[in-house]
Amino acid sequence: MNQGPGTGLAAVSSALLAMSRHLEVRDVLKTIVASARELLDAQYAALGVPDDHGGFAQFVVDGVSDEQWKAIGPLPRQHGILASMLHQARPERLADVRKDPRFEGWPSAHPEMSDFLGLPIRDGEEIIGALFLANKNCPKPEGTCGFTEDDEELLGILAQHAAIALTNARLYERSRELTIAEERSRLAHELHDAVSQKLFSLRLTAQAAARLVDRDPSRAKGELQQVAALAAEAADELRAAVVELRPAALDEDGLVATLRTHVQVLDRAHSARVTFDGRGIRALPAAQEEAVLRVAQEALHNALRHSGADTVEVTLDRRGVGAVLRVTDNGQGFDPQTVRRAGRHLGLVSMRDRASGVGGTLTVESAPGKGTTIEMEVPGG
Repeated sequence: MNQGPGTGLAAVSSALLAMSRHLEVRDVLKTIVASARELLDAQYAALGVPDDHGGFAQFVVDGVSDEQWKAIGPLPRQHGILASMLHQARPERLADVRKDPRFEGWPSAHPEMSDFLGLPIRDGEEIIGALFLANKNCPKPEGTCGFTEDDEELLGILAQHAAIALTNARLYERSRELTIAEERSRLAHELHDAVSQKLFSLRLTAQAAARLVDRDPSRAKGELQQVAALAAEAADELRAAVVELRPAALDEDGLVATLRTHVQVLDRAHSARVTFDGRGIRALPAAQEEAVLRVAQEALHNALRHSGADTVEVTLDRRGVGAVLRVTDNGQGFDPQTVRRAGRHLGLVSMRDRASGVGGTLTVESAPGKGTTIEMEVPGG
């Protein structure tokens, strides 16, 4: 195997590990392209993921500046050498890509490329991408390809692992989409039940007030006060629903900032006092932060909708390299012995599943008239 810059066993191992660390598809694509360019010491590298309409759904480059890429223009279509990678599913190693009969030119801002190495990325029989390298950084006679058979073999190994990493990232993003769909479905049911009940009560109370206006004005006034109270409760339900529909900013802001913002919005939307305290928390793996946020949202939902609490406290503390979430309310509480019934009503089964899914634990402390504390502990990454 070629032992040029970055092509030793340690460099290969480092590249494969880097690919496995990422869960987002875009991050995986960028890592694959950067790893390929470094390992094979090429000036340019690119990776295209095909769409179903003759073009690329995604196209990631390395070695081209942002300014150059913007000047080049729209994503390339599947034609010429690029199409060959996707349709003929075979490696291409060329001394000068510009002299190949399939070459169809490129935009004026496109960098000049000569020797070329391309390889399809396959998941079984499906072509899920194509990896391209150009301009090997080595002395070479005119008209010869700087990329060797060893380079092609090395890129083949990288492409095999790239297929695994890309497939895993796609599955992860799909699972997140399903989770979001489940959350929205749950919220839709709750919103329908809660707000429909409030609106039905509003209608009946308003009708009663209308009948009493002439013959019993004082009772009519009481009914109208009840209308105002029910309207305020319905508004609280709607505000809370909007909060839950708002996408969490975990990727941009981190767990602590996202939880703090979520709690602040709930505090404004509800009559209960909702507080948050969280300091000195190390960043957790993405899956753990997602689970902690979802459990906190579920526990807050229970406390604000069902417990009758006027105070809810959320804390996030560091424990070793992990963290502990606590959501405590001073509401009516319940008997943990009736956990089967309470579990369905309060979503405890779902919260326990989320905790165990990331290697954590969930405990519930409650008693009638004594409030409730939900505690979730997750290990560090």
